[in-house]
Amino acid sequence: MVEIEIDGKKVEVPEGSMVMHAAEKAGTYIPHFCYHKKLSIAANCRMCLVDVEKAPKPMPACATPVTQGMVVHTQTDKAVKAQKSVMEFLLINHPLDCPICDQGGECQLQDLAVGYGASGSRYGEEKRVVFPKNVGPLISMEEMSRCIHCTRCVRFGQEIAGVMEFGMSHRGEHSEIETFIGQSVDSELSGNMIDICPVGALTSKPFRYSARTWELSRRKSVSPHDSTGANLIVQVKSNRVMRVVPLENEAVNECWIADRDRFSYEALNGEERLTKPMLKQGGAWKEVDWRTALEYVANGLNQVKAQHGAGAIGALVSPHSTLEELYLAGTLVRGLGSQNIDHRLRHQEFAPTEGIRWLGMPIAALSKLQSVLVVGSNLRKDHPLFAQRIRQAARHGCAVSAITSEALLKTEGAWAMPLSAHMLAEPGEWVQRLADVAAAMAEQKGVSAPAAGTSTDAAKAIVQALMSGEQKAILLGNAAAHHPKASSLLALCQWIGAQSGAVVGYLTEAANTVGAQFVKALPQDGGQNAAQMLAGGVKAALLLNCEPGADTAGRPLSGCDMVVTLSPFKANLDISDVLLPIAPFTETSGTFVNAEGRVQSFHAVVRPLGEARPAWKVLRVLADMLGIAQPAYDSSQEVLAQALGGAEPDTIPTAVLSNRTTASIDAGPSFVAGVPVGIYQLDGIVRRAPSLQLTADAREGAAA
Repeated sequence: MVEIEIDGKKVEVPEGSMVMHAAEKAGTYIPHFCYHKKLSIAANCRMCLVDVEKAPKPMPACATPVTQGMVVHTQTDKAVKAQKSVMEFLLINHPLDCPICDQGGECQLQDLAVGYGASGSRYGEEKRVVFPKNVGPLISMEEMSRCIHCTRCVRFGQEIAGVMEFGMSHRGEHSEIETFIGQSVDSELSGNMIDICPVGALTSKPFRYSARTWELSRRKSVSPHDSTGANLIVQVKSNRVMRVVPLENEAVNECWIADRDRFSYEALNGEERLTKPMLKQGGAWKEVDWRTALEYVANGLNQVKAQHGAGAIGALVSPHSTLEELYLAGTLVRGLGSQNIDHRLRHQEFAPTEGIRWLGMPIAALSKLQSVLVVGSNLRKDHPLFAQRIRQAARHGCAVSAITSEALLKTEGAWAMPLSAHMLAEPGEWVQRLADVAAAMAEQKGVSAPAAGTSTDAAKAIVQALMSGEQKAILLGNAAAHHPKASSLLALCQWIGAQSGAVVGYLTEAANTVGAQFVKALPQDGGQNAAQMLAGGVKAALLLNCEPGADTAGRPLSGCDMVVTLSPFKANLDISDVLLPIAPFTETSGTFVNAEGRVQSFHAVVRPLGEARPAWKVLRVLADMLGIAQPAYDSSQEVLAQALGGAEPDTIPTAVLSNRTTASIDAGPSFVAGVPVGIYQLDGIVRRAPSLQLTADAREGAAA
């Protein structure tokens, strides 16, 4: 540790730290633009000039290493005069358009100009003009004359997103940030460039000119999409969601969110929103009141039960639903005497598990891995924020290996990180490829292999990578979890993990995959699984946030006499008899459990649109009308307490989290149905977000 003095305060920081790091630890603010705690140091803007004793001139705090006994002053005339001079240079060419700038009110340049800017400019010449650029449907570059060349966006793409889509061309007043060959910005994390831009050069194209920042109310929420459970700030005006930005949480999403977390809000106010209950009568849809719709559903379920038995009723529930909704859906179905409920909509194997499948480690531990093998995942698109953490680990020497298909990997650079080893194979051959890795491991360790395999060079390279380092993991992706031989894949991964000392975990598919398992949104005691129900195993189906086909790996729902859809959208019009409008995550309180088992509750940020109601309330009232005994829930918190057994822990108890399996290994080839799910086809909300559907990823997903 090195001790230095900043403005009279002594502070100790690790050797190699910069003055800026010491100032942060001491609680001393130094003005800056180009410095960002998650990015490399560029020292472009020079706004952080400070007075270092014995130094002949002011020094940039972000790029000056600390030395033992160093004395730094941030408020002396020398330092303040240097900072004001830099501000004067920055404002020479900056346009005076604060009244119409989307960044107005939350602009770093605007804030610092108050303290360090002059009342007038000595520069009388014409200001430079930078022509606007079109880089896609998400980021606006209409006012690049505002750019101060901090290069945060360039460094973000290169270091965090893994794709250097922006660069700076030319020199001096001719410098420009651009994509060089007219390409669009296609990173799945690109929206974070808007957040880190300290001026109004990069702004949100969907939000552009919609509202001023001081008009917006800021409310906390949790992402309903992938299993990261990213923490969000939802910004609201006049009971309408206007913008979504990240809420910093180092243990979960750091200060980043994926583009689908940021821009999917567009669907919440879209034309496809279902705002009133609807019944299909004579082949035509008719709006009705809630009592009429619920009585129709209750009578229909009772009639199916009387004619075909309780086993003819089932529920297909999306793992993007809240914990409370999943719990009450299970209570309703089981209260009718059926065990037919399943959240595993895209799975092709439905073997019973010995515990709740989860990540196997804290999310933050992904950044510290020294070796990782990813099996059956389009990592960068399925889990953008997990991929970002593993990318940071790779930058520090982590050996990343993969066993996946060409459709998921496409090219070696598709994950935007270096791969030390990989095996490309069709999904039906994944078990055999893992058996080859096990054979190579057995050969190296001098033990018997768990299945017949060939110790190929590629398998040996993966084993060599896995045996390096101390922090290591084997992670199974969505495609591995959905695989018809998912148990064999897990059994082989467990054996390889035991031999190499690697933790074995599932990346898990949706916002509440872990939570759905915990509240047993699964068939019990001989109940039908999702595939059986879809194939005609039930006569009455409740669809909670589920759209057969899009959410079920292309499998349609058939053989039903009655289909009830609970959705925020006008979905399943061709197969449903009743549509019940339920509130999306922004209009209801609820809980999601992320991949690491973290329990995160949230409140509604706006009132439900039209006559939509929170799904937990709809399910509670429907259960009452069906005569199912249950507590009189008055809030989602009461439902949560019941679902969690009376306690409200921050995480799911570790005693029930397990990725162990005793399944036998079948290494023979298998037929794998379905196609990879695109990043913007994952759930009903992202599928209806217009700007996301204009991206290159959405076009590729639709083509697949």
